[in-house]
Amino acid sequence: MERLETGVYGLDELLAGGLPKGRMILVSGACGTGKSIFSMQFIYKGALDYDEPGVFVTFDEMPEKIRQDMLQFGWNIKELEEQEKMAIIDATSARAGTPSEEENAILPGQFDLDRIIVEILSVARKINAKRIVIDSVPAMAFRLENANEIRRAVLKIAYMVARSGMTAIITSEVEEQSLSSGQSIKFSKYEVEEYVADGVIMLNFLGVGSQATRTMYIRKMRGTKHSLEIHPLEITDKGMEIRKIEEVFG
Repeated sequence: MERLETGVYGLDELLAGGLPKGRMILVSGACGTGKSIFSMQFIYKGALDYDEPGVFVTFDEMPEKIRQDMLQFGWNIKELEEQEKMAIIDATSARAGTPSEEENAILPGQFDLDRIIVEILSVARKINAKRIVIDSVPAMAFRLENANEIRRAVLKIAYMVARSGMTAIITSEVEEQSLSSGQSIKFSKYEVEEYVADGVIMLNFLGVGSQATRTMYIRKMRGTKHSLEIHPLEITDKGMEIRKIEEVFG
């Protein structure tokens, strides 16, 4: 199987070398667990280190705010955009019903999934994208009324990914929960995303308050062996890093 290096430090060795190429991976977690950082690191490092251009579709944050926030890691997104190694598609403005100043944007009157997919594919072809992020499914699906419509929407995204050959990350939100509580765990907001995706990576917190540690857990990954342990993760000045348990708690 062809693999794709994630750019997330310490993750590839837990996936037998990287993500299966051309698949769609769900990254889910509660607020503040690092979903957007994980996703942008996947796109930015792919373009910078592996010569794999990427498209980041944002339904949650304004692109300019994303560019500013990611400078804390030394990631100059604007520079890669100018080199056509990366593109941000602004779907946030259309979701809010306001015009966008971005070069790549969904128009307010065109906020439906089919038009969004057309725009994504157009931008992806322009930069020869190998990677794509949809951030996030709940924001994308805010006008959809039931689980069946949401499942069809996620299936359309998965079909687009399969046909295009790109490797995709989609993000979803869940309430904060304990993976060791013995209770049933939710892996996505609508509880359908994890069944459509080829892989599920769960970001979480272990502990509370000043003792809390961010964690990562690979729930499934079709087509490859992977770690089944809960791994600590840190957000450093260089981005996200997956650590070994003995390094943090040993």
